[in-house]
Amino acid sequence: MERIAMSQEERDWLEWLKRAEDGGITQREAGERMGVSDRWVRTLLRRRSEKGDAVVVHGLRGRPSNRKLPAETQRQALAILKQPEWHDFGPTFAAEQLAKRHQIEVGKETLRGWMIAAGMWKSQSRQAGEVHPWRARRSGFGELVQWDTSEHDWLEGRGAVRYLVRMIDDATSWSWGRFVERDATPQNMGVLWEYLEQNGRMVDVYTDRDSMFAVPPRSGGTPEERPADRGTQLGRALRELGIGSILAKSPQAKGRIERSFLTAQDRLVKHLRLARVSTREAANAFLEKEYWPEWNAHFARPVAEYPNHHRAVTPQLDLAAILCHVEERVIGNDYTFSFAGRRYLIARSAVQAGMRRERLRVEVRLDGELKARYQGRYLEISECGMRPVEGKAAASPQVRKDHHAGGRSSWMEGFFDRPSPPLWKLLQD
Repeated sequence: MERIAMSQEERDWLEWLKRAEDGGITQREAGERMGVSDRWVRTLLRRRSEKGDAVVVHGLRGRPSNRKLPAETQRQALAILKQPEWHDFGPTFAAEQLAKRHQIEVGKETLRGWMIAAGMWKSQSRQAGEVHPWRARRSGFGELVQWDTSEHDWLEGRGAVRYLVRMIDDATSWSWGRFVERDATPQNMGVLWEYLEQNGRMVDVYTDRDSMFAVPPRSGGTPEERPADRGTQLGRALRELGIGSILAKSPQAKGRIERSFLTAQDRLVKHLRLARVSTREAANAFLEKEYWPEWNAHFARPVAEYPNHHRAVTPQLDLAAILCHVEERVIGNDYTFSFAGRRYLIARSAVQAGMRRERLRVEVRLDGELKARYQGRYLEISECGMRPVEGKAAASPQVRKDHHAGGRSSWMEGFFDRPSPPLWKLLQD
């Protein structure tokens, strides 16, 4: 059997094609999920009968594009645009003048990408042409999941339980959530982990613009600054899981989960009071065994009546490696890297050629374990202590006092200068 290497996006494409082929969804719906036209979906389905599952793999993988311009052309174009008289040229006009004056034929969008990469142009966001004040429910279970946190005194002073992280399906209002210690990224990742194990991967999540999901604009930043350039840990995790992220522009935009929190602050508080719950562990057990089953039976639509758009968590998706804190570090010439103010040494058995000055992925798991991954392989590392601060002299050890300076003892100094009793008194004694 031939093995086909696929990315997660290609696996998702294949799953949508299979569902369209089996009649679970229409070809138009499959095209919307894949971001292509329904005509291309029909073409892929026809080719799949001939080529098999490899039809979702691009034919030019591993090969440069046939239309890629030479690097020398890019260098010449940027050298011209860096001249003082070209400092205020936009991509469209610059492409026209490069062709006219220097016979450099390059498309305006290609030139735009070159200029953005060189820091000579900033991308401008497009304005929304039409605003819809009301939005219909989605048509499938797991197609869109609203995700938010409510801060409230849920136990009415009986215990320190203030944060409820909740996920509610947009199509059915099916709900699930957990009480957490605080509204932070690790706790929200833990709630998402449990949801994925229970239901699978949703298509999209709908959240507010909290700092966990979107980086707030920098002071003095421009409106053209793209939020994708400065992602959050949760945004990275969702991207690696193949889950789309939609950011609400107002609390009213995610009114379904906001209204459900108002209901929970009335009903759930009374339920917990009657159950005499006083700890977070007992509150979560109450949610799982009593509250969520009752809520879904009374307020949610029957899930079985809707197509399930959740996708399986495949073995290629390591939840522990995705739902964690991830940073990149540079490997030093001594095969060490710094993280959180400490230096870590890569084991000799894990060292390979070309590793120095390259980047590796550092993962801080939810259980506190530290992992380092280089080119898809985890390395054996060990802590080698704090790195000394450069530019400051190290504190010298305290000099031990020499009690025998010059080789002589000084305990007799001043002995004969001390007053003594008279001789007659000593004779009487």
